[in-house]
Amino acid sequence: MQAKRRTRLLKTLTSIFGRRRTLPPELQAGKDVVAAIDAGGVPLNPVRINQIARNLGLEVAASAPVEQTIERLRAAVERGMQAPDAQAAANENKHIRGRK
Repeated sequence: MQAKRRTRLLKTLTSIFGRRRTLPPELQAGKDVVAAIDAGGVPLNPVRINQIARNLGLEVAASAPVEQTIERLRAAVERGMQAPDAQAAANENKHIRGRK
């Protein structure tokens, strides 16, 4: 009897509070690099910066300046951070509409 109550309580709390949304690994890596650079870090490996940018869908030339790649990476991370927020808001609105 206790196990059923506990399971039902857990399901109820999960449905109310939901699960924590996680970022895709490519976006998380880009966000981490941008945060490190903003905190005063200097990117020592331009190949790694280029690879992260490519994983986010950017076309990066091997001869591109690192500063230019970082700016493009920063913009791609911003776009990527806005997309999940918009999707989450749309899903929440659908959920609210369905309660009628």
